[in-house]
Amino acid sequence: MAAGHDTGPREVVRLITCGSVDDGKSTLIGRLLHDAGGVPSDQLAGLPDLDGAPDLAFLVDGLSAEREQGITIDVAYRFFDIGDRRFVLADTPGHEQYTRNMVTAASTADLAIVLVDARKGVLTQTRRHSRLLSLLGVRRVILAVNKMDLVEGSRTRFDAIVEDYRAFADPIGLTDITAIPTCARTGENISTTGALTAWYAGPDLMAYLRTIRLAQAASEPLRMTVQGVTRAHADFRGFAGRIVGGVARPGDAVRVLPSGVNAAIDRIVTMDGDLAEVRTGQSVTLTLTPEVDVSRGDLIVAAQDAPEVADQFEAHLVWMSDRPLLPGRSYWLKLGATTVPARISDLRHKVNVDTGERLAAPTLALNDIGLCTLALDAPMAFEPYVHNRDLGGFILIDRANNETAGAGMIRFALRRAANVRPQALAVSRAERAALKRQSPLVLWFTGLSGAGKSTIANRVEQRLLEDGLHSALLDGDNVRHGLNRDLGFTDADRVENVRRVAEVARLMTDAGLIVLVSFISPFREERRMARELMGPGEFLEVFVDVPLAVAEARDVKGLYAKARSGQLSHFTGIDSPYEAPEAPELRIDAAACSPDEAADRIMALVHAAQAAGRRS
Repeated sequence: MAAGHDTGPREVVRLITCGSVDDGKSTLIGRLLHDAGGVPSDQLAGLPDLDGAPDLAFLVDGLSAEREQGITIDVAYRFFDIGDRRFVLADTPGHEQYTRNMVTAASTADLAIVLVDARKGVLTQTRRHSRLLSLLGVRRVILAVNKMDLVEGSRTRFDAIVEDYRAFADPIGLTDITAIPTCARTGENISTTGALTAWYAGPDLMAYLRTIRLAQAASEPLRMTVQGVTRAHADFRGFAGRIVGGVARPGDAVRVLPSGVNAAIDRIVTMDGDLAEVRTGQSVTLTLTPEVDVSRGDLIVAAQDAPEVADQFEAHLVWMSDRPLLPGRSYWLKLGATTVPARISDLRHKVNVDTGERLAAPTLALNDIGLCTLALDAPMAFEPYVHNRDLGGFILIDRANNETAGAGMIRFALRRAANVRPQALAVSRAERAALKRQSPLVLWFTGLSGAGKSTIANRVEQRLLEDGLHSALLDGDNVRHGLNRDLGFTDADRVENVRRVAEVARLMTDAGLIVLVSFISPFREERRMARELMGPGEFLEVFVDVPLAVAEARDVKGLYAKARSGQLSHFTGIDSPYEAPEAPELRIDAAACSPDEAADRIMALVHAAQAAGRRS
């Protein structure tokens, strides 16, 4: 049947091809498509590999640039039919620098064709791709030992390669392996047998694809991601979404997560009328009885077999951004229709995908893979990735530029996520502030070293004391002698430095205090994180601004001189960036005004904030 011609509903099978450069991958794909009816035979000669020549428009429907939240990931796709099945075949470059391309394709694949050149055997890239397949939950592998014509169809060579691959694959969880000797150039064992490998008694590739049995989703418990709430009229309230596991029928008992409210399915609504049943992969609208509160991002699940709800996880993470991962930084975590702020609380290790070795690492760079723990700002329902990719696979989005920064696979919820609960307190934040007759406030002083932050902050605190206001001053150097003495000056350490002091400032405002924070705090993201910890109007960013030359001239500690001479690394303004505030509540030109003049302007802000607090 010709590729791309639809004759009705078909079982969809997602397939990925993997292999090293020059293993004949594109030729095998071309032969497979030709034998399925999709490529003329005169286009099969000399097909280039995607690794060496990206112009495959004549072979595939086009190189699809899938732009997900700003990142371009090139994956070549082709659709073809074998028997009553529709195959979606993904072909990705084989080079190491294209790891994120393979991750994109493999994250939804049902099975993989791993090609090995019969002359070269199992290579580093073969192992790398196979480790990624295991990590991404692809457990079924077709091992295509290709170019058998170049080893004269040797059964001994074929058996040796298969034994070598199985010895490597079994310990990493790839145990469902079907090995086929192929010659993509002639088509042997793609759809026909031949004299070259007459000793081979197994199925050819197309016969295997035609008869392979996939896991039956119907045996899974119901899982539906809610993507929207529909109100067609006053008496109709439906919940539109996609079934990502199991079967739904009217009358089924369900639970809404994360709220935990129970209900039953009343109707399954489509444009063509109500249905008696829907299965995995279908998008529908459900109505529930009794009417309960459901929002976008919620899950509707089988009441008797509901997944966990948690806010802390262990997960594998594939980093996809040119900007390195910074543990402690806030990213958007998107899982299905749910998006919540999240942080990498601990990077356990980085994985050498070629060898499987675990390496200590403070961060992840482009194409790195690591094991980490995540802390979310709100709990969400999930399932481990190995059980349900839709409910266990997520992306991290860089909040600064809205790009996809990483893709992750949840392993399990941390035990402390269930055991550690917020304790209700008898005395409220408002009552503590009322006792002090003031409104809580954070004055966040940011700027280069030597700008005058600490000098100005000290003057302001003196003024607060004179006005009878209760305050506390957190100075960067002082905090690094105690709470943050274990931190250095790398970007990751600076992120953690600010995260800790922001949490301390929040606790101090819970006590009703006015908190002055004097930190360089060079990154906008962490200053935004600190602001988000506070209520509206309770965070005032004060940018103490001076030219770099002025800051250097004031350098009583000699730090700039050490940085210029190479004795001090990661110094802000020299070899580490400072991201100036874009819209601070107050900018102080510290080269043009005295500390007392700056304090006057800041106190005016404080008094205005206190007046606003009294009115509210």
